[in-house]
Amino acid sequence: MRLPAFLTTTAIAAALAVSAQAAPAGISTINIDIGPELAGKTDTVDARDLDFLKRDLRDSLERELGRSGGLSADGAVLNLVIEDATPNRPTMRQMTRTPGLSYESRGIGGATLSGTLVTADGAVPVSYRWYESDFLSTFAAGTWSDAETSFDRFARKVARGDVLAAR
Repeated sequence: MRLPAFLTTTAIAAALAVSAQAAPAGISTINIDIGPELAGKTDTVDARDLDFLKRDLRDSLERELGRSGGLSADGAVLNLVIEDATPNRPTMRQMTRTPGLSYESRGIGGATLSGTLVTADGAVPVSYRWYESDFLSTFAAGTWSDAETSFDRFARKVARGDVLAAR
């Protein structure tokens, strides 16, 4: 059984629909930051991991928005924060700090995102969380496999216009 994502199905669609009256619908700018909780996990992640997570989230969003036509030169601004991410396998930081730790170890991972969608009419809160809940469903080939899955799911929802929520 999978944990539910914290979602409402109308907020992005409503925000983009309202902004469509003033400007063409779509997202023109994506800003991604790392939240203090994730940045504080210095025993688990390093700058390389944080850069990877930001790049992967951006790539997922740009790919899905590009497919759906949701990118616009004069559209909304999507400001996101990766609040937390859990790796499926030990990170390089963990492996260097813990002798005997094996990359063959695996666990349940995922990610939590928050932020705002800023349109001509104001800012709307964005929130998304997905973590694998079944160890047997974890096909973690890489360190951040479930976090990448979380980003891909979020990006598809953004592209469809159905992911915004107050926490």
